[in-house]
Amino acid sequence: MRVLITSGGTTERIDDVRGISNFATGSLGKITAEQFLQAGHEVFLLASETAILPEAAENLTIIHITTTDSLVKNMEKLVPEVDAVVHTMAVSDYQPVFMTALSNFSDDFSKDDLLHFSAEKVRKISSNSDFQLMLLKKTPKVISYIKKWNPQVQLFGFKLLAGVSEQELVDVAQKSLVKNQADFIIANDLENITKTQHEALLISFDRIVKMHTKLEIAQSILEKAQEAYHG
Repeated sequence: MRVLITSGGTTERIDDVRGISNFATGSLGKITAEQFLQAGHEVFLLASETAILPEAAENLTIIHITTTDSLVKNMEKLVPEVDAVVHTMAVSDYQPVFMTALSNFSDDFSKDDLLHFSAEKVRKISSNSDFQLMLLKKTPKVISYIKKWNPQVQLFGFKLLAGVSEQELVDVAQKSLVKNQADFIIANDLENITKTQHEALLISFDRIVKMHTKLEIAQSILEKAQEAYHG
């Protein structure tokens, strides 16, 4: 079986030296990749430059990505060639369009002014101003493309919320199943994730499985992927 795993978090560029990122470490992606490799499967790991990585292995291909755009480009190429996708990566919800000093704004600032600033190509934004304003635009939902690129692929998506009830977690995950045509959604609450514990729910259309550690999550994903592959 050939499996594609995304791991870590994207970084969206502000200019040539700055970016917006998140705190995703890639530890779950690493453990999941190791489980598939130990079971004899071929793994393509799309990982951020700061993600924790498994040791080099014969059946492991690591591709480093940075932005959401680079993630989409690589996934569009690889997804049609694999049997399963485990999309653990924390993809940025927004990317900067432009950033400028607050002093550039005035009471009569117009939409045309905004378009002018956003069209400027700034290699390094000046740090002279005490305040900066940043315009962000929404990034594409990468998971929504996966089944379009390969309708037959086994898709494991992830949904992370914070401070919600288990029922709300289930409801949101089930909506994601339908919307993205996923086979499984791993739903977790940020408040239930620590260094030694990672409570999560493996949710499909007909069952819910509770898990308590990253290793247990990875093993459950491997088990379900192998069941589908062997048919």
